[in-house]
Amino acid sequence: MATRHTHQEHLGHVVFITAAAAIGGFLFGYDSSVINGAVTGIQRHFRVGAVEIGFVVAIALLGSALGAWVGGGLADRWGRTRSMKVAAVLFTVSSIGQMLPFAIWDLALWRVMAGFAIGMASVLGPAYIAEVAPPAYRGRLGSFQQLAIVLGIAVSQLVNYLIAQLAGGKVNNHLWGLQAWQWMLGACAVPALLYLLFASAIPESPRYLIMSGRSRKAREVLVEVEGEDVDLDTRIAEIQHVLRTERVPGLKDLRGRAFGLLPIVWIGIILSAFQQFVGINVIFYYSSVLWQSVGINQSNSLLISFSSSIINIIGTFIAISLVDRIGRKPLLLIGSAGMTIALGTAAWAFSAATGAGGALPSPQGPIALVAANVFVLFFALSWGVVVWVLLGEMFPNRIRAAALGVAAAAQWLANWAITVSFPALSEWNLPLTYAMYALFALLSLLFVAKWIKETKGRKLEDMG
Repeated sequence: MATRHTHQEHLGHVVFITAAAAIGGFLFGYDSSVINGAVTGIQRHFRVGAVEIGFVVAIALLGSALGAWVGGGLADRWGRTRSMKVAAVLFTVSSIGQMLPFAIWDLALWRVMAGFAIGMASVLGPAYIAEVAPPAYRGRLGSFQQLAIVLGIAVSQLVNYLIAQLAGGKVNNHLWGLQAWQWMLGACAVPALLYLLFASAIPESPRYLIMSGRSRKAREVLVEVEGEDVDLDTRIAEIQHVLRTERVPGLKDLRGRAFGLLPIVWIGIILSAFQQFVGINVIFYYSSVLWQSVGINQSNSLLISFSSSIINIIGTFIAISLVDRIGRKPLLLIGSAGMTIALGTAAWAFSAATGAGGALPSPQGPIALVAANVFVLFFALSWGVVVWVLLGEMFPNRIRAAALGVAAAAQWLANWAITVSFPALSEWNLPLTYAMYALFALLSLLFVAKWIKETKGRKLEDMG
């Protein structure tokens, strides 16, 4: 009985550590999707067109790509927790800057800084969680990153809706001396300060501690995260052997004969790209504008965006319950099949639009809304969670941080390409745009079937 109680206490402590690290994922979701509610307000306040607003929305993703690219190296140089503190400070400063811009280019620069912090968080969370989680629980604990992301998305949409309601339903109305959209962008400073607090309270990764020569401290952390019954000498020797025979990872370690990179790195890059090419972030960056374009008012479009975020959370909980039971690869295959059907259905529904600003007729209007939310559900229960779990697991120890950084950077570049192109593509042909996303979903199914290997239950030291 005492042993069971001790085990539960230990597992509870590991869950706390993991959840604290995943606050970076919450900020990732919050800061990247908060722009959804502010798009109309920014466009009207600065009197800019579709090209400029598309640039402002998408430019944060270039900052994210850079942050993800260098985040792995910073994590190996400074440590996982110290890098988290840097990201938290960047989140805080950029949020205040976005809240008080004096020009459209000024806002764009603050969004680049916010993007850099988001990119760092996209690397630091999965790497840290994978390194502190016991193998038996790694899939579920690794899923905390995506759960935090979708919670961040949902909270941002809820906060946007509430701020808009307080301002009378319009994002350009004034509230406490500022326009509503400014409060939307500034609200991220609150969770950013919490991230800084928790990053100061959690232990450093045992693998980083051993890498930096602090084996005694690593032993303490291993007891903290894996329990007192773990064979410390064996675990330390296991990690030390890997680190002795491998150098600290750098970008040059990723080089291979397959078009300049190792095959496993290309698999991570393509996996990351497919996660974005299905168009998921069109829902989270532009849904309020999209639904307004088919006849829904501004306030209700924000409410619909929030409802999609709730469906995203439900799908994420489904994934967390299944990822360690049925495995990573089956979930990806299920998700790809479901997304293909949902996106194809949405493409058909949007083909009935009567023109720019015209509402969809019945039954295409309700079908488009249902299809979009079914797409979100299948993404959330599969690709949303599993890609982050896999990126934290699939690479060998010697290249994990650097390879994760490159794969995450590729993800942000793919995200940028989808985000910056959607306004123009949707104006040109919205049904064909969604048909393209459906095609990418189908291609992702074929890619997973051929190239992705199952990682469920394997130790990180066995990856290769």
